[in-house]
Order: sequence, then C-alpha cells, then structure tokens
Amino acid sequence: MKILAVETATSWQSVALLDDDKVLAREDQEATGAHGTLLLPAITRLLANAGLTLMQLDGLACSSGPGSFTGLRVGTATLLGLRAATDLPLVLVPTLEAMAWSLRGTSGPICPVLPSRKDEIYWAVFRWGTDGLVERLVSEHVGSPQALAQALTGTTTMFGEGWTMMEPAIRAALGPDVTIIPVSGDPVRPSAVTVGQAGIERLRRGEIAGDHVAPLYVQRTEAEIRYEQSGGVSPVARRQARVATKTAARAARQPRSTGKTRG
Repeated sequence: MKILAVETATSWQSVALLDDDKVLAREDQEATGAHGTLLLPAITRLLANAGLTLMQLDGLACSSGPGSFTGLRVGTATLLGLRAATDLPLVLVPTLEAMAWSLRGTSGPICPVLPSRKDEIYWAVFRWGTDGLVERLVSEHVGSPQALAQALTGTTTMFGEGWTMMEPAIRAALGPDVTIIPVSGDPVRPSAVTVGQAGIERLRRGEIAGDHVAPLYVQRTEAEIRYEQSGGVSPVARRQARVATKTAARAARQPRSTGKTRG
C-alpha cells in the first residue's frame, strides 16, 4: 500500500512516501512559520524523486495535532485539496500517537511530549498491545510539567522535545512510585514516516476521514489557566473576594453616624 504522509504539527516539517513499511522517499526541513510556502513544493519534489504520481498512491495521511495551529491548518488544508483533486482516501493521525510509532514494540507505557505555549507541554500515554497496535492509556492533554508528572504512574518511557525542555521540572514533581526511562538520543521529532506507518494501519481498518475534518487542537480554556495562576482559587471565590473588598472600601469611605438625634 503506497501512501503520502505529511507532518506539520511543529516547526519541523516532514513529508514521506511509504509502500507498507518501506520508505520510498522522505524530506525533512525546518519550516518555522513557512509551512504554507514549503509544503506543496516538498510534496512535488518527493513524488518526482520517487517517480510516482498522486494517482498511483493508495491514500493520504496527515498528522492532526496537537501542535502549531498554523502548521496543522496548512497540513490539513493541503491534503484536503489533494483528496478533492484525486479522490484518494485520507486518514488523520494524532501527532503524539504517530510519535509513539517511533518506539514500536517498546514494553510498558510510553509518553511522547511536545512543547506548547510558554511553560506548557502536550502529552499522552500509549502502550503497544499484543496485537501489534498502539493503545492509548491517557488521552492528549496540555498543561504544566507538574500536571504531566502527576498524571504518571509506575514506569514510563519518556521522549520528545517537550520532555527534553522540561525534564528538570517534570522530575521535580514526580511521585515516589514513578520511574522514568528516557529515550537515548532524544529529542525524537515528529516524523511523516511514523505518520505514514500509523496511517496505513488506519486505512486497513477503514478509518477514513469524512467530510468534516478539523485538526486536533488540545488547549485549555482561559478559565482553567486563570484558575491555575490563582493558586487553585475558583472564579466564584475570586468574585466573592472582590465584592467583599469593594464593599469594605465603600463602607470605609462613608461617614460614621454619631448616634445623636435632633431635638
């Protein structure tokens, strides 16, 4: 099964052509802020170098996030355009799941981590099943290194750019029952090769994207962020405190009664 796979969830753009597990061609490059101008030419070069046309492929696979909003939109829109032009089936592969494919066959939980906004990271936890397929143990989350550390139990293999960047903070918040196995040679960047490998399995299972396609944006609401920044004080409690403060201030400005009455 021949497939074109695209990974644009981070600044590192990756494009690959696969025939089952065989990589026919691949191209990786830094594309910070330039996915819109770099992606389609990269696909064109890759097909030409492999001596293939889109109509000779069996499907398309796209990394669906979480990650860069702009990069994900460019990757999704580009493959949707190719699907419209060729009628090839399209599969969407969550970015962290595709990263888990780079550790295919690893025993025990594995946790890929990517950087998000300032001081935050994306993560999920997976495990390879006895059927040779990856199982999701913890769904995609975004939050602080401390939140990730609190979500871990037992022995977990950690990897990815987010892990490399936030390792000290994550380790400092780990519980006593948690053991981390870091991947040698990390960071492991998201790759179109693993997107393609996971995508082929999804194609075989018939997990084809429908008409309504959207990237997987995993973001906390502003309310959640404010709650954490407040030290765990709820919005209701904050409002009560503000009202009490304002009421006390108004009362302090009002003249006090002497208790005397006119005769």
